[in-house]
Amino acid sequence: MICQIIGQAKEHPSLIPLFIFIGPGGTGAALYVLRLALFNPDVSWDRENNPEPWNKLGPNDQYKFYSVNVDYSKLKKEGPDF
Repeated sequence: MICQIIGQAKEHPSLIPLFIFIGPGGTGAALYVLRLALFNPDVSWDRENNPEPWNKLGPNDQYKFYSVNVDYSKLKKEGPDF
């Protein structure tokens, strides 16, 4: 497959920027979906041992990918335990 991509790039040099941007973009998208599937509290892979994983999250657990103004290490719990 890589030989085919290199052959196409040699025949059509205008395809090189396409390969440069689409390759890392597709890889980044796949890695982000993998991160969501493995570390998001809304996804439950083991329903027998942990049927509701979102109830075990504390207020200082950061599950968002990027947070602008919130420092999760300084938050305190404000509700009851479930």
